[in-house]
Amino acid sequence: MEHLLVTTTNKTLNDMIFKRKLAWLAATARGCSSSSSCNDSNYAYFASSSSVFMSMASEGTPSPPHKHTNRLAEERSPYLLQHAHNPVDWYPWGQDAFDRAKHEDKPIFLSVGYSTCHWCHVMERESFEDEEIGKILSDHFVCVKVDREERPDVDKVYMTFVQATCGGGGWPMSVWLTPDLRPFIGGTYFPPTDHGRRPGLKTVLNRIIEQVKKGTAVAAKPGESPPPAPEVANRCFQQLAHSYEEEYGGFRDAPKFPTPVNLMFLMSYWSVNRSTSEGVEALRMALHTLRMMALGGIHDHVAQGFHRYSTDSSWHVPHFEKMLYDQAQLAVAYIAASQVSGEQLFADVAKDILLYVSRDLSDKSGGFYSAEDADSVPASGGPEKREGAFCVWTASEVRELLPDVVEGATGAATQADIFAHHYGVKEQGNVAPEQDPHGELQGQNVLIVRYSVELTAARFGLSVERAEELLAEARGRMAKAREARPRPHLDTKMLASWNGLMLSAYATVGAVLGDKALLERAVQAGNFLREHLWDAERQTMFRSCYRGDEMEVSPPISGFLGDYAFVVRGALDLYEATLQTEWLRWAEELQLRQDALFWDQQGGGYFCSDPSDGTVLLQLKEDQDGAEPSANSVSASNLLRLSHYCGRREWLQRSQQLLAAFSDRLTRVPIALPEMVQALMAEHSELQQIVICGQRDAPDTSSLLAAVHSLFLPHKLLMHTDGDADGFLHERLPVLSSMSRPEGGATAYVCQDSTCSPPVTDPQELRRLLLERRAE
Repeated sequence: MEHLLVTTTNKTLNDMIFKRKLAWLAATARGCSSSSSCNDSNYAYFASSSSVFMSMASEGTPSPPHKHTNRLAEERSPYLLQHAHNPVDWYPWGQDAFDRAKHEDKPIFLSVGYSTCHWCHVMERESFEDEEIGKILSDHFVCVKVDREERPDVDKVYMTFVQATCGGGGWPMSVWLTPDLRPFIGGTYFPPTDHGRRPGLKTVLNRIIEQVKKGTAVAAKPGESPPPAPEVANRCFQQLAHSYEEEYGGFRDAPKFPTPVNLMFLMSYWSVNRSTSEGVEALRMALHTLRMMALGGIHDHVAQGFHRYSTDSSWHVPHFEKMLYDQAQLAVAYIAASQVSGEQLFADVAKDILLYVSRDLSDKSGGFYSAEDADSVPASGGPEKREGAFCVWTASEVRELLPDVVEGATGAATQADIFAHHYGVKEQGNVAPEQDPHGELQGQNVLIVRYSVELTAARFGLSVERAEELLAEARGRMAKAREARPRPHLDTKMLASWNGLMLSAYATVGAVLGDKALLERAVQAGNFLREHLWDAERQTMFRSCYRGDEMEVSPPISGFLGDYAFVVRGALDLYEATLQTEWLRWAEELQLRQDALFWDQQGGGYFCSDPSDGTVLLQLKEDQDGAEPSANSVSASNLLRLSHYCGRREWLQRSQQLLAAFSDRLTRVPIALPEMVQALMAEHSELQQIVICGQRDAPDTSSLLAAVHSLFLPHKLLMHTDGDADGFLHERLPVLSSMSRPEGGATAYVCQDSTCSPPVTDPQELRRLLLERRAE
C-alpha cells in the first residue's frame, strides 16, 4: 500500500467562492493556519506509519450506545456499515450528495475502500473516528463513502485520476471533487497529522481531466487490425522475464503479489513455444513461482486458501486478508500447473483452495462471499484487533497442542518438534522486525515450509509416509484450535463478477480432477447467479446481493462490464465441465445483453459502465489486468469462444475489433494486459475444436472427456453432441450432424481451420493426437 498525494497546479476558477474553499483545503492539508501563509510549491507526501490498532469490541461483548449515527446505517454494504457511527456526516454515493454539494457550493470528499482493507481500518481509527477531524469534514465538505466492490465504476474513474497524476494508487482512496464530480486533489491513506514533507495543491481540474482523458483513450482506428500476436506475446514474455525474481519467483522484490494473470500467460506462452528456450523459461518461471507460493506463509497451511500478498520477497509474511477473486484465479492456475507438470503438489493446492472456499466463503444459497478480513481480536482477549491474530502461532501454543512423543523419532522428539522444524517455528517468533512495523507479530510465527517432507523425515529418523501422517494430523489439531479463536470479519456481500470467477474455478478444477462434488458445487453456483443476480425479464445482471432468507438485492445496483464478462466466462467453463447446453444458452443471452449495454460502436471495445449513467465522470475502458483480469480481456476470449459455439461470425469480428482498440497498449506494454495477450494468441492460432459424440454419461464418453481434461490446452473448444438434431449446438452448427459414430461407441473429432481429424475412439489415441496438434 503506497502513501500518495496527488496535487494540481493553481489556476483561476470561475467561481470565487469555490476557489476560496479549494485554497482553504490546500492550506488545511499543508497544516497552515490560513491559505495566505502557504505558497504554490510542489509537495510530495510520504507517510511514516505509526503503530495503530483497530479498536472494536470482541464478540459477545454488549455494544455501548453509539454517540453518532449517520446515513450509512441504512446501507447494506459491510464497508459502509463500518463507518455508520463515525462523527462524519457521510453520504452514500448518490444524487442526494451531489445535489447538496451543488446547492451549498461545497467540494466533495470521496473516500473509497472495502471492508477487509487493513489501511482502511487504520484511517478510520485515526481520522474518521476523531471528533475534530469529523467536524472539519462535515462542516466544510459533502462527505461520500464508497465500497469499491459495490461501485467499481466509481473506483476505476477516480483511481485512474490518482494513478495518472502520480503513477500509483491503493486503498483507502481519498479524493476531493468539485460539485460536478471533477477531481482536483487526491491520494490514498492520510494520517491525522502531518509528517515529513507536507502536501500542497499544484494543478487544476481542467488540466488534470484532459490528461486523464488522453491517458485513458482506447479506440481502434477505422479498418485497424489486431497487432501481430507472436511479436506481442514475445514482448510480453520479455517484459515479465525482466521483472522476474529468480530466487523465490514472482515479479518484484516486495511487496509480492500472486498475479495469476501473469502465471496463466506464461503457461499459455509455453504451450505454443514448447520447442524454444523462451518457452521452456516461461514454464520454469510459472511453476517455480507457484511452488514457492504454495510453500510460503502467503498460503494458509492450517486452514487452506491464500492471503492477499506477501510483504517480503520470500512469500513469508503476508497481508492476511483473503479475497475471493484470489482464490478463484489461483485455483485455476494451480490446476493448470498440474496439467502441465503432472505434479501432485499443484493439484493438491487447487483442491485445498476450494476446500477453504467451500467451508468459509460459501453461502447456503450457492453464492460465494467476498472476503475475510486481515484483522481480528487476539485469542488472549482485549478490545483491539490485530492483523494476522487469527492465523499466527507462538512456539508455546504449538508445544501445548502437539505434546506427544513420537515413537521411533530421533532424540525422543515430540510432534511439536517435528512440526516446528518443518514449518520454521521459532521460540522468539519468526517474523523480522522490519516486516512488522506495528509490532503486532512480536513473538508470533507465520508458518512456512522450510524443508521437504523427505528432509524432515530424515532429520527425525522417520519414513516419509510417517512424517506426512504426523504433519497432516498436526495441521488438523491446529485447525481445530484455531476455530475457537475470535474470527476476523467476514464480508458476506456476494458480487456477480467474483462469483463468476469462482464458478470458473470450480468448473475447471472439477473437470480436470473428475471430481463430481466440485462439479455439483459449480452447478449450484451457476444456479445461484441465474436465480438471484439475473433478472431475465428485465435482462439485467445485478452487481451484488447479501446473505439472508430473501437474498436481498439492496440497493439494486445494475451490473457493470465485469459482472457480465466474468459470468459469461463462468457459464462457458461450466458447459465444458458438465456438457449441459443450458449454460451455453445463458452465456449467449448474457453476451447479447453485454453488447447492448457496454459496446463502443465508434471505437470498439467495452466501456466499464453503462455510458448512459450521467453520474460517472469518464467512460473508461480498463486497460490493465491486475488483481482481477480486465473485463475487456476476458470479453475478447468470450467472444472468440462464443463465435464458434453459436456460429456467430459477428462475434469473431467483434473480438478482433476489441483487440484492435487496445492495439497501442498491447504493442507497447503487453505486460499490462497478459490476459488479453492470451486472447490475441488464441485468435491468431485458431481455436482447436474437440467434438465428442456419444451419450453424455456413458463410460466411454467419460473416458474421452478425461483424456481432454488431463491436458493443458488453452486454445481449445470442447463440444458434445448426442445426435439430438434439435439441440442448441445442432441448431447453430449444422456441421455437427455429419459427425457420426462409425463403431457405435463414443467418438472424438479434432477440428481446426475447417478441417477435422479422422474419428478417434481410444482415449490414449485422442490424448496423443491432441499433444501432436499442440506441438504443431
